[in-house]
Order: sequence, then C-alpha cells, then structure tokens
Amino acid sequence: MPSAFKGESKAAFRSRITNGSAVLPGVDGRSLWVRRLRDVIAAHVSDLGGPDAISEAEHSIIRRVATMTVELERMEAKFATKGEACAKDLDLYQRTAGNLRRLLEAIGMERRSKDVTPSLQTYMANREAAA
Repeated sequence: MPSAFKGESKAAFRSRITNGSAVLPGVDGRSLWVRRLRDVIAAHVSDLGGPDAISEAEHSIIRRVATMTVELERMEAKFATKGEACAKDLDLYQRTAGNLRRLLEAIGMERRSKDVTPSLQTYMANREAAA
C-alpha cells in the first residue's frame, strides 16, 4: 500500500453515498427534500428489519421507493394548493403511484392487519391487576 494510504481505513476510500454520509452526489443533505427522503428510507429499512437485514438490491429499491414517495407528496401538495389537478399531472401521479406499488411488492412490503385484541390471559391479568 502506498505511504499516502498508511493508517487509513478501507471506509475512507468508499464513496460518501456508500458510507451513508450523503444521499446523492453534489446535493445538499440539509434540504427539505433530502431530509424527507432520508426519513422515508429509514422507515422502510426499519420495516424490513433494519440495515443488517436487507440486501443491497433491496436498499436500492427502497431508495427508488423513497424518491417516488417524496415526489408523490410534492404532487399532492401542488394539487391541494391549486385545488385541482390537471389531466397531465393526474396521469403522471397515477402512473407513479402504480410503479411505487410494484416496487413495494418487489421487496415484500404489504399491508398487514394488526391484532389489537388482547389474549384472554392478558385480559384477565390486566383485570386482576386493576382490581
């Protein structure tokens, strides 16, 4: 290894995107758009079990899902501000939403019902504790 590289870790040679310190090259990570993108990425990664539980391919799909989500939100804000959507914008919105659904299905994200009723044992234990 050349002397200029002695003592530097391999992480020092990875891109800012790979090591997680940037989302996109040359883009200010403090912008509202990028901050929302990061939030959406983090939420989906969490839904799939965290960063150690997903493959690089799944992470790539999640980035695209997050981008589409942020852009759909921007379109929704535009529709709400104007009070309407023109046919061209509505068509783009519908196509983007459909592609988003397909990407979410590709990584196995689907609606899951949540059981909100306690088991009989839990109900009885809570009832006894309250008495």
